[in-house]
Amino acid sequence: MENLHSRISAAACDDPRRLRDLLLRSQELSSAHALPSVIAGLAGAEGELLWPELVNYIESALRVEDTIFRLTRERVVLFLADVSKDAAREIVERLLHSFTEHFPSAQPLEVARRFFEVGPGRSDLRLKDILPAIFPTADSNAA
Repeated sequence: MENLHSRISAAACDDPRRLRDLLLRSQELSSAHALPSVIAGLAGAEGELLWPELVNYIESALRVEDTIFRLTRERVVLFLADVSKDAAREIVERLLHSFTEHFPSAQPLEVARRFFEVGPGRSDLRLKDILPAIFPTADSNAA
C-alpha cells in the first residue's frame, strides 16, 4: 500500500531539481528576446477531483516554449515565455474558460492564480523569492 501511495505522489509532482532549471530558462529567454516572461502560480482546492484533468488540459494547450511544473498535487507553476503579466492573465483565463466548457461540473472549479513578471536582464531571481509571491500563505494574505 505504501508503495502505491509513493508512486501516486511521485506522478502528481515533478522533480524539484527541475524547478530551478525552469527559472533559469525563463530568465535566459526573457533576456535573449528582450521581452518579459511570466511565472504563474495556480492552486486548486485540496481534493478537487477535476484538478488533475485541468493541469493536463493546460499542459496540452501550452506553446512549445511554455512549461508547466507540478509543485504539489494542488499547485502548479506555469512558465510563459515572451508575454507580459496582462497577456499571461488573459492566456490563463482563456484556458480556464475553455476547460470549463469541455468539462462541465455542478460545482464551479475554483483556481487561485497569481503572476510574477520576469523582465529582460533580470538574473537575480531566486525561487525563495518567487514562490511566496505566487503562492502566498494565509499569514501573508492577512498582512
